[in-house]
Amino acid sequence: MQNHIEDVKKYHADANEDVVGKIVSHLGIALRNRDSALVSCTDPEELARVRESWCKKHLGETDDTHCDSVIEKVCETMSGDRAKNRVTFYYLTAKHLNKLTDL
Repeated sequence: MQNHIEDVKKYHADANEDVVGKIVSHLGIALRNRDSALVSCTDPEELARVRESWCKKHLGETDDTHCDSVIEKVCETMSGDRAKNRVTFYYLTAKHLNKLTDL
């Protein structure tokens, strides 16, 4: 858990540790596998999965274009990381959608 918090804090210094914990809990077993613990910004299917399962289903965003725009922004923000941590990616997506307090 501490590794996830540290990674999120690289992008959001005052990250809410409770929210990070909720995202970790939501992702559960997926975080055990290196491939599913990371987000690939070059894989359109992966980004569509983030949009559908995280932005729309979990965060309640209804506008595909807005979700895609936020996901693109997070990809740009994290472009320096070759391996984009899924917890951090989801945290930043929720932050850009102003949904952190909803988690």
